Amino acid sequence: MAFGIGDKHKGARNGHGVDTLIGPGVVIRGDLSFTGGCYVEGRLIGKIRAEEGSQAVITIAEHGHVEGELRAPVVLIDGHVIGDVHAGERVQLGPKARVQGNIHYKVVEMTAGAALTGRLIHADAPLAQLTAPAEPAIALVGGGKRQLGA
Repeated sequence: MAFGIGDKHKGARNGHGVDTLIGPGVVIRGDLSFTGGCYVEGRLIGKIRAEEGSQAVITIAEHGHVEGELRAPVVLIDGHVIGDVHAGERVQLGPKARVQGNIHYKVVEMTAGAALTGRLIHADAPLAQLTAPAEPAIALVGGGKRQLGA
């Protein structure tokens, strides 16, 4: 799953429209706020956050790299993320995904080859579960396509 690289859809990658593109040779230091589709092929050091109430999608492409928090309704990762991921609706980890941080989700899909070093935290998890003493971080490597959540 390469999230639609090579799609013939005009102005779209991964089947979603792209309003913000961080190209492969670009390095950004700072936070990014956006609406619509954000596609990262380069490197961003800072937070990427969808505007509140938007139907936004963040896509981290295979060679994309983000050091910071991601926050959007839909988050698609096939690159490298160091930081927590907050998806209001869905998180999808592709085969090249490498995430070092916690993933907060309603629905998560993980393809074989994806790796997570951190915790999966369901949106409906009781507060006591989130504030309990931290367990050692776990490393998950996708052994097949799995979908968790409601």
